[in-house]
Amino acid sequence: MISINSTNKIRTYKIYGIVGALLTLAIPYFIMLFQVGDIEKEQSLCPFKMATGFPCPGCGITKSMIFLYQGDVVKSLYYHVFGPIVVLFCFLTIIVLLFELFTKKELFYNIIYNKKIAYILGFILAIYHLIRLVIFISNNNVHDILQQSIWQ
Repeated sequence: MISINSTNKIRTYKIYGIVGALLTLAIPYFIMLFQVGDIEKEQSLCPFKMATGFPCPGCGITKSMIFLYQGDVVKSLYYHVFGPIVVLFCFLTIIVLLFELFTKKELFYNIIYNKKIAYILGFILAIYHLIRLVIFISNNNVHDILQQSIWQ
């Protein structure tokens, strides 16, 4: 039997999930609405890229989402292949979690908490990032990489 305290905790986590997905969708949208300069030329706010000059595995997802919101799918995929996937995942997360909150049924518990799927997605992201790093290093010299960091 599930206790009331456990049920409230699960409900709270679902609400946090909805809020997190909404913020993930909203922040790039508001950046797009209130951008002053050219988003393509703006310095990344990624702490890893600012410190090293190299992109982290998530670098470019925000710009990818912004270009997707603007309807430019090609630029969106150029900045990060997973940008459109993040948007789709966030919308699905919101829909599923709202449905679960209202119906009190677990829909995809076995899929969401599946370690094999998590490892496969992590492996795909690692391979994609390795390919991006090889392309990044081949297209930039040391001076260009340092220009993208705080050590310029």
